[in-house]
Amino acid sequence: MTAKATRYLYLARHGEATADESELTENGRRQAQLLGDRLRDVPLAAVHHGPLPRAAQTARLIGDRLKEVPVRQVETAGDYVPYVPGKEELPADAAERLLAFLEQFTAQEREEGAALAREAEERFTGPVDGTEDRHELVVTHNFLVGWLVRAALDAPPWRWLGLNHCNAALSVIRYTPGRAASVLFYNDMSHLPEDLRWTGFPPEARLGPVRRIMP
Repeated sequence: MTAKATRYLYLARHGEATADESELTENGRRQAQLLGDRLRDVPLAAVHHGPLPRAAQTARLIGDRLKEVPVRQVETAGDYVPYVPGKEELPADAAERLLAFLEQFTAQEREEGAALAREAEERFTGPVDGTEDRHELVVTHNFLVGWLVRAALDAPPWRWLGLNHCNAALSVIRYTPGRAASVLFYNDMSHLPEDLRWTGFPPEARLGPVRRIMP
């Protein structure tokens, strides 16, 4: 039997992008650098990123803060719709709104997205072969983060919808042999100052700092 070890999958959405999404804003560049600083002491084997400029630039800026970690472009880390549910799968009170959102994607985009999502799960999830634990970072987009977190929680396929990730926030999933996948944390922004948090979220969904109330 082939030995298996634990995989730690680090997921990050790209930094804040310009309106035309051709590059990062100054805030986005700073977000990426701060995320790189946070990951500096993590024994990453690789940084994977999607092909779009905002993800590629984020990954390069993170890589510049790391210690000789290879940075690789992979199509499976791109921006695509991983799954389109039927109306019967969705909660009745949300079905119409969710399906209206998904109508913007063509049949070809839906088919290609589903294939890429399957490839992403095969490539990035589950325990790894060998005896050494592996740590990997995937710099990607909101949809894929939601899809992989959903899969780790064994939630219904449609549930990637509504799982939103801020720019340069961090999620980590652990895949240990013989155990269920574990989401160690999700959408964590503790490496970002308050003025760089919550970008990528609509204003009504943003939260201010959570302060502990002393008795």
